[in-house]
Amino acid sequence: MRISGFERAANYVILVIFAFIVLAPIGVILSLAFGPQNAVAEREGGSFHPENFADAWVIGRFGQYLLTSVAVAAIVVVLSVTVSILAGYALGTMRFRGQGIVFLLFLLGIMVPAEAFVIPLFFDLRQLGLTNTIWGVALPQVAMSIAFGTYWMRTYFRSSSVALIEAARLDGAGSLRILWQILVPVGRPAILTLVLLVFMWTWNEFLIPLVMSPNATIRTAPLGLAFFQGQYTQGTALLAAGAVLVAAPVVVLYIFLQRHFIKGMLEGAVRE
Repeated sequence: MRISGFERAANYVILVIFAFIVLAPIGVILSLAFGPQNAVAEREGGSFHPENFADAWVIGRFGQYLLTSVAVAAIVVVLSVTVSILAGYALGTMRFRGQGIVFLLFLLGIMVPAEAFVIPLFFDLRQLGLTNTIWGVALPQVAMSIAFGTYWMRTYFRSSSVALIEAARLDGAGSLRILWQILVPVGRPAILTLVLLVFMWTWNEFLIPLVMSPNATIRTAPLGLAFFQGQYTQGTALLAAGAVLVAAPVVVLYIFLQRHFIKGMLEGAVRE
């Protein structure tokens, strides 16, 4: 069906409006981040102050918090994506007794919110001596991410080419070889999409790090930003600069993986 000039123009107008709605808050944050900290700074140094980022980095100790977030995210992404690939491969390509029940348990992990189990989980981890450690912050998020990751990878493996798998078996390839040498390379968009989603969820997680480290020895970047607002400054310039510093790693990773992310999301949209 041919699209008329009026319809094309209307589509562009709608896209521009929605782009403005999405980008306007980002523009406000950036303008505040580069703005003066106070009236004195505005009179002495104009309206452009990139030194706000250096001040926020030092005053808010964001270097330490970002390193902690990177360590937690690395643990969660590596463990959860690896386990999700293995579990999704088993549930998507193999047949065994109790398979449906196991899959329903994974779905239950998606539906139960963290607020429902965070308090008993804290006491369990305290008994094991894992509170106020990086593992006490990372392992609950690993478990939470595996639930969705298994569902995601199961969907991919169920739609994989059966002929390709059977041909590999006829050539003498075992299950692990089929998985790592055939299905994983072909499924790179789906896996990288999962990596990006898990990284984003882990990076932005606030409740688990707050509860699992009550003495604040393990403080991630979102936690650091919240305490920075409450303890160090009430000024919007440094606070906006800190927010940009915290959000930057997710934005940078998305820029590098956006092509695979979009491809993975489009492929997942047409699968069950």
